Amino acid sequence: MRTYRPAAVRLNGLKLFALTVVVGSSVSASGCIRQALVNGQIASTREASLAFNQVDDWEMAYNAASAGIVQFEGMHRLAPRNLDALFMLARAYAGYGYGFVEDDLEVAEDALDQAAIDSHRARAVSAYGKAVTHGLALWAARGISGFDEAQRDETTLRAWLEANFTEVEDAGDLLYVAAGWLSRANLKKDDPASVAELWIGFAILERALALNESENGYSGLMMFAAYHARSVTADLDLSRKTFEDVIKKTGRQSLLALFNYATKYACAKGDAELYNRLLEEVVTAEPSDANYHLMNAIAKRRARRWLHPQRMFDACSFGPLARLDVTGVDNAND
Repeated sequence: MRTYRPAAVRLNGLKLFALTVVVGSSVSASGCIRQALVNGQIASTREASLAFNQVDDWEMAYNAASAGIVQFEGMHRLAPRNLDALFMLARAYAGYGYGFVEDDLEVAEDALDQAAIDSHRARAVSAYGKAVTHGLALWAARGISGFDEAQRDETTLRAWLEANFTEVEDAGDLLYVAAGWLSRANLKKDDPASVAELWIGFAILERALALNESENGYSGLMMFAAYHARSVTADLDLSRKTFEDVIKKTGRQSLLALFNYATKYACAKGDAELYNRLLEEVVTAEPSDANYHLMNAIAKRRARRWLHPQRMFDACSFGPLARLDVTGVDNAND
């Protein structure tokens, strides 16, 4: 993981203090010192934020994610061009939109509450938009320019991405822009302009995968697989192969991969048996890898919802199915 920190803040507090005393006569002290400390705090926060993936309590994570975004926005205000702060904001907004706001949206859909549906969809679109905005600001702060001009056509954009993002560590800087871009378009399917620009987000995603497909628990590879199952006319064979690849590479520990395999590929394919089997596995599984705890908590919560007969019918056109031996799932024949 790349962390963007000035050399000075790598020193411990005592050394930083000593250095300040030595050069104090030649530095306009307070502003520079404060900025160094702010940058150091932001870098440490980015490193510590990885522990968030190990939280297995969805409600706790929701509250923490909301508070975390406010904290990151505060850090960004103190250091507008700090790359770590911009990265954390892009990642946080993308994750917040998918893991929590879209969950609220599904609850509202099941309750047939149109006002809440409209509100939560707008919240999710806003979160994804902010992921894109902060991600692009990160690129600009790194001195990368020309993105708008590169969107002239697919060939130009792919060449621009290859020229400007060349290191393994660049994958994260691309991934959360792609996630925000594609997820926002998915929620705005009735907006022709958003649909027309879907190819831009996908090109960014492909460049991220070319640099490091394992970034954030192979979540980019899951997005790639879901993209190819977006309709019955998409490349469903490629979607299936990619989902199977992700499941193998994560040792079947990522329940989010199983959940998306069911709700994207199996749903588009019309394979009710596979859909049922995968979601039942998600609900009953007890994975051991702590790095997937939060992803798995999100997957379990949503899998129970997607096993409800009405959602199965509305989303996938699956008819009544025999009762599943899964706690909390309604009997389709009751």
